[in-house]
Amino acid sequence: MSRCRRAIFGVILSLSLGAGPAIGQVDAEIAKFEALSESDTMVMVSMRDGVRLATDVYRPKGDGPFPTVLVKTPYNFNTIAGASLMFANEAIERGYAVVVQNERGRYYSEGEWEILGRPRTDGYDSLTWIEEQPWSDGKVATWGCSSTAEWQMGLAAQDHPAHVAMIPMASGAGIGRVGEYYEQGNWYKGGVHQTLFTVWLYGVQQNIRPQFPRGLSQEELQRLRKAYDLAPNMPEMDWAKHMRTLPSVDWLRTADGNEGPGADFMRRKPNDPGWYRGGLYHDDEDFGVPAYWFNSWFDVSQGPNLALYNHARNNASDQAVRDGQYMMIAPTLHCAFYRTPKYSDYIAGDLNVGNAWYDYWGTIFQFLDYYVKEEDNGFHEETPRVRFYTMGRNQWQDADTWPPEDAAMMSMYLGSGGNANSVFGDGALTVEMVASGSDTFTYDPMNPVPSLGGGVCCNRGASLGGSFDQRGIEARADVLVYTSDSLEQAIDVTGFVRAKLFVSSDARDTDFTVKLVDVHPDGSAWNVDDTILRTRYREGYDKEVFMEGGEVYELNPTAMSTSYEFKAGHRIRVEVSSSKFPQYMRNLNTGGNNYDETEGVVVRNTIHHSAAHPSQIILPVRQR
Repeated sequence: MSRCRRAIFGVILSLSLGAGPAIGQVDAEIAKFEALSESDTMVMVSMRDGVRLATDVYRPKGDGPFPTVLVKTPYNFNTIAGASLMFANEAIERGYAVVVQNERGRYYSEGEWEILGRPRTDGYDSLTWIEEQPWSDGKVATWGCSSTAEWQMGLAAQDHPAHVAMIPMASGAGIGRVGEYYEQGNWYKGGVHQTLFTVWLYGVQQNIRPQFPRGLSQEELQRLRKAYDLAPNMPEMDWAKHMRTLPSVDWLRTADGNEGPGADFMRRKPNDPGWYRGGLYHDDEDFGVPAYWFNSWFDVSQGPNLALYNHARNNASDQAVRDGQYMMIAPTLHCAFYRTPKYSDYIAGDLNVGNAWYDYWGTIFQFLDYYVKEEDNGFHEETPRVRFYTMGRNQWQDADTWPPEDAAMMSMYLGSGGNANSVFGDGALTVEMVASGSDTFTYDPMNPVPSLGGGVCCNRGASLGGSFDQRGIEARADVLVYTSDSLEQAIDVTGFVRAKLFVSSDARDTDFTVKLVDVHPDGSAWNVDDTILRTRYREGYDKEVFMEGGEVYELNPTAMSTSYEFKAGHRIRVEVSSSKFPQYMRNLNTGGNNYDETEGVVVRNTIHHSAAHPSQIILPVRQR
C-alpha cells in the first residue's frame, strides 16, 4: 500500500481511543476499508467566519444518499494508531458515511485553536454542510471517545435539526458545571487542579504551529499531506519529577513547552467567568439529542459524566430526548472499551476485574440504526436504561435509573483511640458511632502523599490509573486509616459514595482527600475511588472562605462513584489525608494562590469523630 493511502487512513486511526488492533489486523482492516469505501480527502469546509476546516469523507460505494457519522478531532490526521478504523469499517459496512474533521487551528485546519474547537458554531456549521451534501440523507450522528467526544455536549445544546443521535465516550473534559461538580473540563476536582490537563497541553500543538498558506486547493493539500503531517515531536518529560518544581504556573514554560492557555487556566478559579465563555457544556443549557453514554469506573471525571447523564435524562425540554438517554459504565481506564479482551480477564491497573468484555459495536449500531436509520429494531425494548459492571462480583448488571432505585444509603463512622495514623494505628470504621475523639497528622507539601491509581488519564505516566495495592501509602503517618471488621456477608456498593468530614487545621486553607479501599483477606488494600476538597471552597465554588485556628468545619466533598462488591471476609477501609500528588496539585497551605508560590507551609490537620462531629462515609448499598 502506498504511503499516501496509509496516510489517508491515519485520520480514521488516530481519534484518541488508545491502542487498537495489532499490525496484521490493521492491514486487514485497511484492505477491508479500501474494498468497502470511496474517499474524498482534504475537503476544506468553510465555517461562518470563512475559516476552513480540513475534512475527510469516507462513504459506502454506491449512489446513496447515506446517513452520516461525524467525528471531530484535535489529533493528527496522518498517524496510524488506535481502534477507530474498526469503527469506520463497521459503519461503512452498515451503510453509513464517515466524516472526520480536524478542529480549527489543528494541523491542516485554518484558524486559531481553542480547546473543544468551538462546538456551538463550528460543530453546527459542519452539520449544516453535511446535511447539504448530495451523498447525505440529512441525518447525522456524532461519535468518539475523549477529545472526539467532549465537543459533542456543547453541540447537543444547539439542537441542530440534522443531529439525531450521539455516542459520547469518556467525555468528562467537555463538561463545565453539572450539579455539585465544578470540574470545568477536568481542570478541577473539589477546587484542586487536576494536573493531567497541564501535561496534556504539553503534547498539544496549540497556536504556535507550522502552517501552509491559506487558500491552497484540495489537490495541493492532498499532495502536501504525503510528506508533511504538521505534527509536533515533543521531548519526553519526567512529569512526576517536573511537577515538583515551583511555581506551578511555569510548568509548561520551564518544560520548554508551547504554553498556550495553560497559565491563564491555572489562574482561573473554579467558577471563573472564563469557563462559561468557551466550548464547555453547563447545566443551565438544554440538551437536544438522544445519546448513548459510555463511561468507565477508572476514568477521570466519572462523577460529572454520570451527573450529566442524569441531567439530560431528567431535564431535557423534549420528552423524546429524555427518553433517548442510555448509559453504560465499564470497569476500564480512559477510553479502554475496545481494549477489553474477549477471551481473558481485564486488568485495571493491577486489579483483575474478571472478563468484562461486551459487544460494544453491536450495542452502538443498534442505537444508531434506531435513531439515524429509524429502523424498528427493538432497541428500546431490548436495551436497559443503564448497564454497569460491578467489580468484585465481576458481573454486568442493569438498572432503570442511576443510581439504581434499590440502593439504600448506609453510614459508616470514622473512629479511633486517637491514633489512626497509618495502617498500623487504631483507626476503625463502624456502623455505630464510637466515643468522641480526633486524629491529627502533619501535612508537609514538600513531602506529599503520592498518588497510585484512581480515575486518571492523559498525564504521560506521571500518575497511574486503575486499582493498586495501597499498603505502601498507608504506612505513612500522614495518612489516617479507618478499617471495618471483616464482613460477614458481601456488600454491594453501587451509586454515589459520599464523605462527610469534620476538620480543623492550623492553616487558613488546606486540602483533604478521601479514598475508599477494599481490604482483601491477605491484607492487600485496593483503591476503589477517591475525592478531594480544598477547604476554602467548602461553602461553594463561587466564594472563598478561610479557616481559623481552633474552629471545626464540616466538609462535604463531591461524591465518589462506583459499583463494587466488598466480599464476605473482606474489610472496608477509608483513608484520609491532605494530598494525592501528582494527580492533584499540592496545596501549599499559605492561603494564597498556590499556583504562583514557591514555598510551602507545614501544617497539622485534624479529623474529628463524635456525636457532635460524626465524620463518616455514606455508602449506597443494594440488597442482594
